[in-house]
Amino acid sequence: MMKRLFLAPTRAMIKHFTAIFIRYKGLLRCVIGLGFICFFLLILIDQAIGFYVRQGIYTDSKTIPYRPYGLVLGTSKYFAKNTPNLFYQHRLEAAQQLYRQGKVDYLLLSGDNRTLQYNEPRTMFRDLRKMGIPAEFLYLDYAGFRTLDSVIRAEQVFKAHSITIITQKFHCERALFIAKYHNIDAICFAAEYPSGYSFVRFREFFARLMAIWDLLIEKEPHFLGEPEPLPSPIAR
Repeated sequence: MMKRLFLAPTRAMIKHFTAIFIRYKGLLRCVIGLGFICFFLLILIDQAIGFYVRQGIYTDSKTIPYRPYGLVLGTSKYFAKNTPNLFYQHRLEAAQQLYRQGKVDYLLLSGDNRTLQYNEPRTMFRDLRKMGIPAEFLYLDYAGFRTLDSVIRAEQVFKAHSITIITQKFHCERALFIAKYHNIDAICFAAEYPSGYSFVRFREFFARLMAIWDLLIEKEPHFLGEPEPLPSPIAR
């Protein structure tokens, strides 16, 4: 008897949900189809941006052309629970490599400065000093809140008219896309990408979609301010 009492509502529920499915089958198909279209567009946009800027990305410091200014895009030094952020470490190592090989004269350290305790440019400055780069070749941009801000401010505020962007390859592609749209003369040196961080690359799909939206609405940096020209290139 208990078995019948259990089966009765179960069968009723199955019939109920079956009826709902039949009733809204067309709508469900539309939702699934729309989902596939959105997924396809994300992939298409991602690959199109990468293809468009591919010639401006270098992975070998020996073959990358000289540019007077290197733009290091900031990120946090640590993940949650004080886990070292290898994206940060590899960017600084790439910057050090370019500087020592004479591929850049000056490094512009651009990042977020949201609080007294969180200051990406200042942290990069301190660590690059420990890595042997003299302070007179390091300049800080405290208003690099987003990639768009960093790239545009490098050209408009710091008058770095010929730059090498330094970050991981996936980030290089989006930064160069922004630079090309704004007619900024830039190439990119791709720092090493740490293994085991597929979620970062997945997040980039949506970051690129947002980058296109920003360009369509002609979004400006959060803060520009007065010009602060970097020193002239070192005579060679």
